[in-house]
Amino acid sequence: SSCDPALRPIIRRRARSLPTSPERRKRAAVQCQVPGCQNRMNRVRFADALGLELTEVKVFQTGEDPSIPLHVLSRLSINSDLWYSSSDLEFTMQCLVPDFQQPADCMDFSSRLQEQQVCLERVTSSDLGLSGTIQVRNVAFEKQVSVRYTFNQWKSLHEVCAHWHSSIPEKNGQGQVDVFTFFLPVPPFLLQLCSVVQFAARYQVNGREYWDNNRGKNYTLTCRTHPLKMPRECEESWIHFI
Repeated sequence: SSCDPALRPIIRRRARSLPTSPERRKRAAVQCQVPGCQNRMNRVRFADALGLELTEVKVFQTGEDPSIPLHVLSRLSINSDLWYSSSDLEFTMQCLVPDFQQPADCMDFSSRLQEQQVCLERVTSSDLGLSGTIQVRNVAFEKQVSVRYTFNQWKSLHEVCAHWHSSIPEKNGQGQVDVFTFFLPVPPFLLQLCSVVQFAARYQVNGREYWDNNRGKNYTLTCRTHPLKMPRECEESWIHFI
């Protein structure tokens, strides 16, 4: 009565090893020396899951160099440079560096929050993008916090929503502050020297809109070269990291 097709059993076929050449069979054959074994020949071969040969003989002609992949050569070169370096391994990497002091570390952070109703707390950069926290005064329960940013001096812009994280009391004890977190994805091709990312925080509540744009200058991060040092005992970990 069912319209489903009849189920058929799955046929499992075992892979069969490929025949070996007479010469290879002759080299791999071992004659049993145990009495009563009737001169049985034991053969040893290496094969993959499909029964195919795992070994292959490559004959190089005179003057023909073997081809080494570029990624292997680069790792050998890096390993050589690190080996002959000083006691500490030194290298540089490009990352976005804030052109401003972290607002939470400023003495006027509380007054700015009282004045603007919203204030960036802190921002950090990684190879994936920018992560940060924003504090807003709890004017009403329904609220929306977002971050507007640009990569090309506001010729085009993007906006992402921030998400509620926690609630804390204000330092003056007069009210409550909500903490929101955000993440700005930064494409890897933008991580070039002198590349700039600008953003501002937006707070919408009770039909009104508040901004924190670093007092009209916007929050700016510039891609710069950052030196890093690593102890020599971490050399092997650094090679695996590459």
